[in-house]
Formats: sequence, C-alpha cells, structure tokens
Amino acid sequence: MKHFLLILILVIFTLLGAQNTLWVNGSNEAQFIYRTVDDSLHTYFKDAFGFNLGYRNFSFGMKFIAELPKYSTEQTELMDELDANRLELGWQELYASYEKDACKIYAGITEESFGNGIVFRSYKDLEFDIDNRLESFLFSYNDDFKFKAIYGAIENPNIIGRYDLAYGADLQTPYFKGLSFGASAMAFRNLLATNIYNQRTVFAGRLNYSAHNLDLQAETAFSELYHQPGIGTKNGKAIYVNGSYLIGFITIGGAYKQYDKFQYRLNDLPMANYHNETLSDASASGEDEIGYQGFGTVNFTDNLNFTVDYAEAFNSDKDKKMNDAYFALEYLGNSYSLLASYSQIEKIDDINSAWQQELIPALQSSFYLFNIPVKIQAEYKKISKQKQITESEHYEPKLQTDFALGKLALSVCVQSSWEEISEMLDSRYYPSAEIKYPLFEHSDIILFGGKEAGGKVCRNGVCRYVAPFEGLRIELNTRF
Repeated sequence: MKHFLLILILVIFTLLGAQNTLWVNGSNEAQFIYRTVDDSLHTYFKDAFGFNLGYRNFSFGMKFIAELPKYSTEQTELMDELDANRLELGWQELYASYEKDACKIYAGITEESFGNGIVFRSYKDLEFDIDNRLESFLFSYNDDFKFKAIYGAIENPNIIGRYDLAYGADLQTPYFKGLSFGASAMAFRNLLATNIYNQRTVFAGRLNYSAHNLDLQAETAFSELYHQPGIGTKNGKAIYVNGSYLIGFITIGGAYKQYDKFQYRLNDLPMANYHNETLSDASASGEDEIGYQGFGTVNFTDNLNFTVDYAEAFNSDKDKKMNDAYFALEYLGNSYSLLASYSQIEKIDDINSAWQQELIPALQSSFYLFNIPVKIQAEYKKISKQKQITESEHYEPKLQTDFALGKLALSVCVQSSWEEISEMLDSRYYPSAEIKYPLFEHSDIILFGGKEAGGKVCRNGVCRYVAPFEGLRIELNTRF
C-alpha cells in the first residue's frame, strides 16, 4: 500500500508539473544526537521530511518521519537494551483537501478546535510529547456563519493497533456586528480493557462579543459518560468566561472557570492563569476545579508599561488550592529594552499534606554592543516543597546571553541548582552553548553542546520545549 501511494504521488507530481498553477513547499528537519549518559545506544537520529503540493482547489501533503530510536522526554528513561518498539520509520501525517469558495473537505491527520477547546481539540502537546491528533474526515464552511463537522479515530493509548472514535459538529453564527453565538456537539467512543467501548456525549454553547473596547467570551458545556461497567452514568460540566476592557491607557480583564468531572483526552481546558498551571500535579485538570483570574496592563507612555496578573483555584472541598501571580515592568526603546518580572506559583494539597512554591524574579534586556545585537536573560528561581514532615528548598539560577555576529547567531547559557548559598561552588551546573548559521537562503545548521535541565527554552529568537539533555546535538533545517 505504501509503495502504491508513493507511485501515485510521483504520477500526480509528473502530470501536474507542467501546469503553471501548481505550487509545492515543504521542509526537512534532520537531527543527530549524541547523549552522554548510561545508555545502550548513546546515538540517536531523527528526520522529518514533509511537503505540500496544490493544484487549483486541491492540496495534498505528507511527512516521512524516522526516529532511530525515538528519544524520550523523560530524563530517567534510559535504554538498557535497544527496543524494537522504539524504532519508527515511515510516511505519516498524510492529508488531502479540496477547497472551493467557503467550503472545504479535508481528510488526514487533523489539528482542529471547537471554540476554546473545552469540548474538542485535536492537537500535539510538544511539552510532554503527547500526540492527541485525530485521523479524520473534516468538512468546514466559513462565510456568513461558520460550520464544522468531523468524524475520526485516534489510536488507543493502552492498546496498540486499536482505535477510539470521535465525531461531532460545531456551529457559530453572528447575531449582530461584534456578537456571535456558537454551539457544539461531540461524541467519543473509548475502548476499555474489557474490549468494549464506552461513550461520552458532550453539548456546549458559547458567546463571543468584540466591539469598541470590550472583548468577552463565555462557554458552558455538559457531558454524559455511560457504558462504564460497574460505574454507571457519569455527568460532567464546564464553565469558562474570559473578558477584557480598555479604558484609555489601562486594560483590565478577568476569567472564571468551573470544571466538574469534565476531563478527557480530546479536549484542552483553559487554566485561567498566567503560567497555564494545573490545580494539582497529582490529579488531572477538569475533575474538580474552580478558579478565577484578574489581570491588567497600564501603559504609562508609548515605551513604558506595567502588567499584573493574579489567579486562584481550588476544588469543591477546598483541600486543594493554588495561586499564580505575575508582575512585570517593561521598557521598549528603539535600540534598548528592559523587562523586570516576578512570578509566583503556589500549590497546597491538604489531602496528602503537601505544599510547594516557586518564586522567580527575572530580568531581560536587549541592546547593541559595538553594533552587535545582544540579549541577556537572568532569573533566580527558588523552589520550596513540603510533604508530611519532610521539607526541602533549593535554588535554580540561570543566566543566558544571545548575540549575533553577522549571519552567525550564538546563545550561551549556564543554569545551576543548589540548596544553600554556601554550596554554590559545589552545586550541579548546566552549561550549554548553541550556534546557528544559515548555510543557504533556506537552510540553517544548529549545533548544541552541553547540558540543559529541560522545559521551555528560548534561543536566538526561537522558543520550544526540550527534554532534559546532556551531550551533543546537530540539526539541519531546510525549507523549500
């Protein structure tokens, strides 16, 4: 089947090659990793070659992905022996679509969302390397009103080769200028260990208003889960409201969330806080959660602004609580900028007698040094934890400098972790450096060496999520 598909693609490519309206684009991302840890392989190779071609109203695309083997985002997951299930090679992420006027028909790997994603969102989570994308058929209409209908499947997370189903529709229609109403209906069939499917049905309504200085979104949803052996019917609900208002040079806003037994794989609940934090690290979001958020920005001048964002959340019994705060003062000049910020995240779990807190003061500045653009980022993270009678506290300072020398971009970073200031010289350090250079007009080579603790990193103007790593990494990215 795969060979037939390749031949078909080549035939289509050849027949349409003479047409002036044919367009082709794509990219190739190759990565070689040498990991200096106790591992059976040490070396990893990954390549993702993808292309899209279109002719008149038709478009088609696919991606060849090779992971030899698949590199885990878990730092502790080492490969004592090479596992065949970790080798992935083949054509993936295929799609085909036809679009004419306001109508579109699409089939293949799908990234799609209904409303705020409360009811349905098909997406790939880069931070945790979790792929929640459907293989589906999608019909959409986007004109006076917006309509989407989808029917698809996704591989069951527990049983390889078996699939779960998802299907539904979404409608959004304007009422008058600035105001629109929407409604969604979805059904999910998930395979259980008993080899039968349960069923979840979800219905939702929403409101969107945007006019003058006011933006407002509100959505509510209800779900019913049944065909669960020994459990019976399980009802859930979700409410999410978000709004902001501009008053002269001041913007104020807020959000409210309430989720009860409303958590499943193909939805993405807004967390209603600045850092997108969950209520508890020990339980899934959406099971039992209530929260509110307030935020505001004051533009003192065209160059100077102050931002504040605070949120709290708790469960119905109030034995799990969290708060999230962010404050920032920013100056943006023509050749100089400065951002001073402070973040605080605190979580309390009375059930397990646990408490944790992160305090993160940070500075970020961009300027020119002898006509060389330089960006400096510094943060001093303090993490405190308590569980039962055990207490711990440590610091994670970080200093990073990005600068460019002609076409060459260089990023140097050092991060550390210590429990006491007196132990600073004996602490664990994560030094790293990354060099980026454009080999050709549409090709970049990136060389990274050192250690990194993992999480979200921003280097040379690009932000992405990475796994904890120690070693050497070479990347070649080409676009056409």
